Amino acid sequence: MTSSVLHDIELPEALQAAREAASAEGLAYPGGVTPRQAWALASAGQALLVDVRSGEERKFVGHVPGSVHVPWATGTALTRNPRFVRELEAVIQKAGGELPVLLLCRSGKRSVLAAEAAAKAGLDNVFNVLEGFEGEIDGAQQRGHADGWRFHSLPWVQD
Repeated sequence: MTSSVLHDIELPEALQAAREAASAEGLAYPGGVTPRQAWALASAGQALLVDVRSGEERKFVGHVPGSVHVPWATGTALTRNPRFVRELEAVIQKAGGELPVLLLCRSGKRSVLAAEAAAKAGLDNVFNVLEGFEGEIDGAQQRGHADGWRFHSLPWVQD
């Protein structure tokens, strides 16, 4: 842990580094961590892992055990969830309101939008999980062959 305290929450070193890098880059949210960093923080109880993918994605593609689900968008059309920030706030409060939050989506793009929305709403410790659950599309138009949660062989389950 670092000695910096931000809004009464002492941030783990990886999140402090992410915040500093995001500030240097002028990002509109606190920054991002790698999937391995996210798993280390979540499994140690130092952060709350929130999956922002649709319910269909979680069910049919898989999800991280112990993650909480707050969809950024819903349905197969991925219609933006207008209640996202309120639902995220409720999850944070239910978890005690003191843990930083790590947002996970498919490739790390929707979770950036979700982190920006959270920051705009005043949620200061909501970070992105870089690479997402499945990673970027490769030259063969497939995910999961170069990056992402599953690529790094981190824990996940499928319904």
